[in-house]
Amino acid sequence: WVPSDLHMDGEPVAQAPRVVLKRIIEQAAAAGFVMKSGVECEYFIVDPDGMKISDPNDTQAKPCYDQMALLRRFDLIREICDGMIELNWNPYQSDHEDGNGQFEMNWDYAECLTTADRHAFFKFMVKSLAEKRGLRATFMPKPFLGLTGSGCHIHFSLWDLKGDVNIFKDPEGDQGLSEIAYQFLGGIIHSAEALCAITNPTVNSYKRINAPVTASGSTWAPNYISYTGNNRTHMVRTPDDDRFEFRLPDGSANPYLLQAAVLAAGLDGIENKRDPGERLDINMHAPGADVSGLQRLPLYLL
Repeated sequence: WVPSDLHMDGEPVAQAPRVVLKRIIEQAAAAGFVMKSGVECEYFIVDPDGMKISDPNDTQAKPCYDQMALLRRFDLIREICDGMIELNWNPYQSDHEDGNGQFEMNWDYAECLTTADRHAFFKFMVKSLAEKRGLRATFMPKPFLGLTGSGCHIHFSLWDLKGDVNIFKDPEGDQGLSEIAYQFLGGIIHSAEALCAITNPTVNSYKRINAPVTASGSTWAPNYISYTGNNRTHMVRTPDDDRFEFRLPDGSANPYLLQAAVLAAGLDGIENKRDPGERLDINMHAPGADVSGLQRLPLYLL
């Protein structure tokens, strides 16, 4: 398996997702920026027919970080992790996620084209190694109505062209972030509704957004266009003083178009000096949360 660009008659196909991303990367470079990013790929391990999770003992009401359920799939998780180590991705976390039968594995962030290539291969690798064991892995956003959906959160930051200086960092800025960081965020906020067509591209995607409460007590998916500090109930959170986490995308997003869309929206925010508005520091999933004035995310794909 190798990442490659599609060509016809000796020319790259302009609409090919990897080519699209490279074109946006060139636009960013012309403005003096490189985007580095990481993705959190959540997936379910299910029976071959896809009708139920594969582990009949994975039944806890709140199964997030359940060690026993993780160990029952340890042979598969280990082989995936060993593959990432061999490929020099530096995987650093594997865990059972919030849904029964759901898992997440994380590796180091990198320049966004590298992250997209690894994201594409990761999905191929996980599905292939699951099939080898008579199982099925799915990145479907919401395979089970009562369980937490599978997101594909993307962490992103802008760097100088040498990749040495994080342009988002500013010790004097709000939450340690620079004016350019908030302009980039303003682009994401401004384009959030349109971004759904790329970050949430399937009918099933909208069973994850605005979903009813799950068996664990939370969907962990955004319902409104908002940003916050270190709070996982919003569309965008600030986990640290060097990046943002965009929690809207799901497992059906194209790895290349996901990166391209985020970068394009952010560059638009910088070019137009877009203001993301005030940070909102409330639990969006709490009963009676005051969401007045916020725009709701789309309810369906149109």
